[in-house]
Amino acid sequence: MKVPFLDLKAQYESIRPDIQVALHHVLERTAFAGGPFVAQFEEEFANFCGCQHAIGVGSGTEAIWFALLALGIGEGDEVITVPNTFIATAEAISFCGAKPVFVDIDEKTYTMDPNKLEDTLKTRLTSNASHLKPRPKAVLPVHLFGQMADMDPILDIAKAYDLPVVEDACQAHGASYKGRRAGSLGDAGCFSFYPGKNLGAYGEGGAVTTNNGDLARKIQMLRDHGQPQKYYHNIIGWNGRMDGIQAAVLSVKLKYLEIWNEARRQKAHLYDAFLKLDHVVIPEQADYGRHIYHIYAIRIQNRDGLMKALAESGIGCGIHYPIPIHLQDAYRFLGYERGSFPTAETYAEELLSLPIFPELPEDQLEYVANGIKQFVFGKEQVKSVQG
Repeated sequence: MKVPFLDLKAQYESIRPDIQVALHHVLERTAFAGGPFVAQFEEEFANFCGCQHAIGVGSGTEAIWFALLALGIGEGDEVITVPNTFIATAEAISFCGAKPVFVDIDEKTYTMDPNKLEDTLKTRLTSNASHLKPRPKAVLPVHLFGQMADMDPILDIAKAYDLPVVEDACQAHGASYKGRRAGSLGDAGCFSFYPGKNLGAYGEGGAVTTNNGDLARKIQMLRDHGQPQKYYHNIIGWNGRMDGIQAAVLSVKLKYLEIWNEARRQKAHLYDAFLKLDHVVIPEQADYGRHIYHIYAIRIQNRDGLMKALAESGIGCGIHYPIPIHLQDAYRFLGYERGSFPTAETYAEELLSLPIFPELPEDQLEYVANGIKQFVFGKEQVKSVQG
């Protein structure tokens, strides 16, 4: 049996007629860069997230970058985030001229540890450290794998230090925290619509959500060369507009997102039942929220051996992420060393992402689970138990 890590074609086939109609409308109106289809999706996505504003941009990386720029983050500033995320989180900070400062993660949720955040801020912002430059100017928690960070304490800590909070929600479309959706709790929420995401475009795309009208207007200018109207440039901006075709595709797919998220949750629950093994740590849904399982990542000590065994059985897997950002060559200049963030570093060596998507057949999912059991216990023992 062949089990792909992700099957975008299966999803496309399920909505092909809707997609074809949507693309036809864009082509008929030749509304390719920005325009009415982007505006329509922005309104729909803002409503979905429970926010007043959504601003469509060219990618999730741009979403984070523009949000930070609009909040005034710039040269000589620091932004507090986590090291176990895609490098785009740190890149957006760097392209503001600021410096990422990392804190370690919670052992169960793999998201920002509020206690570590407070410890870092106390160290860097106490009166004894008032001479330090640069200084923290924002907090950027990452909602990882489809699960939100513990936002209440993070928001309280940030408020105590008068710091804005930007949610990296690029893997959390529809995830919730105490009934509130990702992207609606901080000063801004940043989303990626890369094709493999729970809500994925047919190319690149991103969005920023916010309840702050002034912030929304500034991001709208930043994505469009700094102009509030054509040829009138109030600030130095960028070409970060969303394409009309991507917006039209996203409007179609948004209608199905809750159905697809619930299907992912059902697949995750099946994995949970199949993989209650002593040597395997399954993902844990925090009691404060709703996990939407963009990634279903288990932990196992011989991760690379398991991945090789599954590949030999025709099972596609992934690793998110094998090298924490603070140990990447690109960020060696920050001066962190191995051991700086032990939880993130240990998990980087143990996490393995299994196939999960709404259309994944149950027999394929069970085949994956059996492959893991065979690796842990040996093929003969698994066969005898099944027999």
